[in-house]
Amino acid sequence: DPDSGDNGLLLYSLVNNQMNEFDIDENTGQIFTVSVAGKVETINLEVQAADQGIRKLTAQTTVTVTIDSSSSNNIVVVVLNQKINVVERNIPEVKRLLEDKLAWKIYVIDVHSNEFERKARSSTDVTYMKIIAFDEENHEVPAEDLKRKLREQNSDIEMELEKIFSTSVTAAIEEPPAESATPEHIATIVLGVLLACTLAAFLAYIVLTIKRKRY
Repeated sequence: DPDSGDNGLLLYSLVNNQMNEFDIDENTGQIFTVSVAGKVETINLEVQAADQGIRKLTAQTTVTVTIDSSSSNNIVVVVLNQKINVVERNIPEVKRLLEDKLAWKIYVIDVHSNEFERKARSSTDVTYMKIIAFDEENHEVPAEDLKRKLREQNSDIEMELEKIFSTSVTAAIEEPPAESATPEHIATIVLGVLLACTLAAFLAYIVLTIKRKRY
């Protein structure tokens, strides 16, 4: 917009975006995800630019966004003691809170109740939120660095979450479960136990045989 002053000041917004999956920086027009819930699809977003004159002039364009599943190793799971439907309603505020406390761009990859009960919209008081962070140079922040900063800021984050949810909130980092034994490992252990039992029985038999011969 070649105008000066308010007539040349452009602010950007998303038109008819009611799903809270995307947000836009009103000053720069940068579009970023709020929560794409693990979807893989192509979405058309209507973006509007409006000047700030007395009689606002606007223009619109379509931005095509392709969502692909992330295979990043830097995704961190934050566990909130809140119902999933409550968390989903507050994702934009939670995202902005994390960005403010961590000083990184935060993307919410997925929100779910648990791996086996995704339809528990209002009955399970545990919600898992997968996030990933990018630094100022738009590089992925290593998961360990993200976890460390989340732990450092945990008290402040929980205090601010309490304001968002109007109740006490705990935000914990989910650590991967301990590596379970593989079937091959289990079979090796069982075989080892059986061999040990067999050897013990064989030695006992030899001892008894020797004693009998002596008598």
